[in-house]
Amino acid sequence: MEIEVLREVTDDVVAAFARLLPQLSDSVGALDGTALSRVLASETNTVLIALSAGRIVGTLTLVTIPTLTGVRARIEDVVVDESVRGQGVGAALTQSALGHAREAGAGSVELTSRASRVAANRLYQRLGFQQRESNLYRYPLG
Repeated sequence: MEIEVLREVTDDVVAAFARLLPQLSDSVGALDGTALSRVLASETNTVLIALSAGRIVGTLTLVTIPTLTGVRARIEDVVVDESVRGQGVGAALTQSALGHAREAGAGSVELTSRASRVAANRLYQRLGFQQRESNLYRYPLG
């Protein structure tokens, strides 16, 4: 398995994300090449992909944002194909993201995970993430 930074959107990439994203959330709609290209074009985003035998089997997005108090880093949209779960793909993606965040100057990396994602939460704790007491607020815009 290899972890790479996704640099180009191709038809194969669009098809892979169409397969993976519904495994992350039922509410995620299909992303076309234009939407994926917009994500890649943002200088705050680093989209990592896990490849097995040339096939994309996982992805995550590392978001790094320079702020007045330092570089903030956050992992978003982690998904591993159900056919390869339990084989270290999520760990490899996350560890690669941590390295990229360190290189970007972040002092820590945050992520959120629903309580129902038991295996994912176990993985994050095993990798050294610490659960924080916090209030998360969301303002719906639409």
